[in-house]
Amino acid sequence: MSNNTGGPAFPAHHFDLAEGEHGMTLRDWFAGKAMQGMLANPKLQEQILKAGQSWIEESAWAVADAMLKAREQE
Repeated sequence: MSNNTGGPAFPAHHFDLAEGEHGMTLRDWFAGKAMQGMLANPKLQEQILKAGQSWIEESAWAVADAMLKAREQE
């Protein structure tokens, strides 16, 4: 698991929020979107069924980490 969370996905700096109350991280957001895309792809349905839940979770986090790494290189 990556330590880079990308910070808050939807920063709201104008609100008076306590430390750690900033909602989901950008990494969470990227992983959710990646998982959504994989589950909607009919070409991956069979692979997902064969490999089970851990495959899709690991794949979604890997995509999220790759997206964060690409953002660092900009």
